[in-house]
Amino acid sequence: MTLFRKIRKDLLIKGRLKKYVMYAIGEILLVMIGISLAFQVDNWNEERIKEKAELGHYKNIQDQINTDKSLILGLIQFNNAYTEQFKYASKIIHANDRSQIDTLGLIVRNLTQYSDFDRQGNIYETMINSGEVKLLKNDAIVNGLRILEEKYLYINRMENIHYDAMIAYVVPALNPNLKFATAEIMKPDVLYTFEFQNLIISLLQIMSEKDKVYNEALHEIDIINKLVDTELFNQ
Repeated sequence: MTLFRKIRKDLLIKGRLKKYVMYAIGEILLVMIGISLAFQVDNWNEERIKEKAELGHYKNIQDQINTDKSLILGLIQFNNAYTEQFKYASKIIHANDRSQIDTLGLIVRNLTQYSDFDRQGNIYETMINSGEVKLLKNDAIVNGLRILEEKYLYINRMENIHYDAMIAYVVPALNPNLKFATAEIMKPDVLYTFEFQNLIISLLQIMSEKDKVYNEALHEIDIINKLVDTELFNQ
């Protein structure tokens, strides 16, 4: 700045007004360029911070949904194992096969078992409320999270229905007719009825719907994972 003042002073002393004006304009332009560059650097740094935060959110999302995926895969395996047992019990009752009464006792004791995801967290709603969703530029990922949360809510509804059915119908039906400690059927004529078979079939329908929505959630998780992988790879 001292050098610039000296140049301006020399030009004024020597009476070179035109050159002084040109120099002054150049000096103003130089200052403006410097200010503009400073703003650009600030904007660039701010953009880098936002991009880093966005990538961090994508990574957190991926970690969370992959944890959910592991849980759901376990629930599918659990649900399917008991589904096969209950189908077999229904066949025993339908055939009135008293030779398999011990097997039937072991299976119907398991009618109180049910898969339970019971996920209370809500990624999409949490990001909306916190404002973090504004950092995510990929609308497909945001929409995918919204759809996934809808699947989770439906899973929880089906699990509540299953639990309510078990408490309201299964337990009252088994308590007077089955010794839980040994799985011994105390009143075979009660369990070898179409009414009890209908109860098992009703549970199977609920479990089938649960399996369907479990797999739909897995499908959405796989879609989001691919979108997040693309974002992380391109950075």
